[in-house]
Parts: sequence; structure tokens; C-alpha cells
Amino acid sequence: MQSAQSAIISLAQVTKTFGALKALDAVDLELAAGATTALIGPSGCGKSTLLRLLIGLVKPDGGRVAFDGESLTSANLAAMRKRMGYVIQEGGLFPHLTARVNVTLPARYAGWAAERRDARVAELAELVHLAPATLDRYPAQLSGGQRQRVSLMRALVLDPEVLLLDEPFGALDPMIRARLQDELRNIIRRLGKTVVLVSHDLAEAAYLGDRLVLMRKGRIVQAGKLKEMVHAPADPFVTKFVRAQRRTLKVDKEAG
Repeated sequence: MQSAQSAIISLAQVTKTFGALKALDAVDLELAAGATTALIGPSGCGKSTLLRLLIGLVKPDGGRVAFDGESLTSANLAAMRKRMGYVIQEGGLFPHLTARVNVTLPARYAGWAAERRDARVAELAELVHLAPATLDRYPAQLSGGQRQRVSLMRALVLDPEVLLLDEPFGALDPMIRARLQDELRNIIRRLGKTVVLVSHDLAEAAYLGDRLVLMRKGRIVQAGKLKEMVHAPADPFVTKFVRAQRRTLKVDKEAG
């Protein structure tokens, strides 16, 4: 685990329940500044709930979520959110707004002048390799890959310190997904931001993440590099999870 001094986000004994379901069970986690942490695990393990807690979409029932050492509260949440960019599953674009307006929404709420917004959009379009003319289309007129690029632009428009990605490529076909994974990896390395990525795909997590956090039933089973999960599993479930994905993940090559 990273030291507290290098952690930009920390969770201490965080719990969250939905009715009879315990989505998070006494989770302790520190997320290192400038690193990409990939949350992985089977459906319902709590990884997306954890991500939503980080940006304050849901509140913990117990424990503490802190950003830069400061606890997230209703009083500081709006200010903290400006320091985080968030891409939800399937992008979450507003269908009645053009791509350009979708991208600039956070900047408009932040009071940016039109000239500043336009300059930022042009910069981000170049970063994600999106043709400027595409920005005048509506989401229904865009391909799945284009919509994901627009969603990433929106998350980056305020130049946040932290980028939260909830299965950003889950609905895409394999070829487009692979291309966007390459592009996202390059963007992450170029920007040097702290990234928290949710994925059910171990190959994707290993490719994009500096550190993997495997979850099960609301708890963290093991955190570290893929090779540690392969050669020094903390629990039989770790081995079972890795073996279940061997068809899509060249474990021996990645872990060697």
C-alpha cells in the first residue's frame, strides 16, 4: 500500500449498504497521486459504488473518504468535484445537446468565457484525436468510440487532478475498444494525472493500471501488481479470478 504522504485520495473503514446488500464492507484504500489504480472484480463486488463514493454521488454509511487529507463533506463537495473528472458507463452524454455543448457544460457552470471554452475544446479534441467537425453533431449521430472521446473531453475540460473512469469501454466492440485503450494509455501518460479505473476485464486493468485492486463482496481481496496476484495470491479467489480470464489475458507474459 502507498504511504499516506503520497496518497491523494484515502478511504478508511468505509462502509455502504443498500437495503440488505453490503456494497462496501470496512474498506481501507489509499490512491497514489499521479498513478493509475484499476478496480477490478466480478459484477456486484462494489467497485462502481466505490468510484461513486469518491465523487460524492453516494455517501458512506460509515468511515471516512478524504481528498488531499480533507474529508469529503456536503460543505466542500462542490469544490472537490471541480478537481475530479468523471466518465460514467456508456459516456452519459445529454442526447439533446451537441458534443461541443456536452463537453463545455462544466466550464459553463464554472463561469468560463466563450473564448476560453473554445480554446480548451480545440486542445482536447486534438488530445483525443477527434475531428473538430464532429463536435457539432448530437450523440445519436456519433459512433460509440466518438461518444467515449467526447465523454473523456468533458471529464478533462476543467483540467482536474483526478480522473474517474467507470468501465469506459464496456459497450464497444473489441477493435474499437483496443484502439481506445491504446489512446487512453497514451493520454494518461502524457497528462500524468491520478486515475481510478473500474473494469471487469483483467487484461484491460493490467494494461492501463499501475496498481490493481481486486474486490469481492464489498471487500478488497488483494492490491498490487498482476504478477503478485499470479505468483503470490492472497486468497484462493484471486487465483480463481485470474484463471477465469486466461483466455483473454496472456498471464505468463504479462506477469513475467
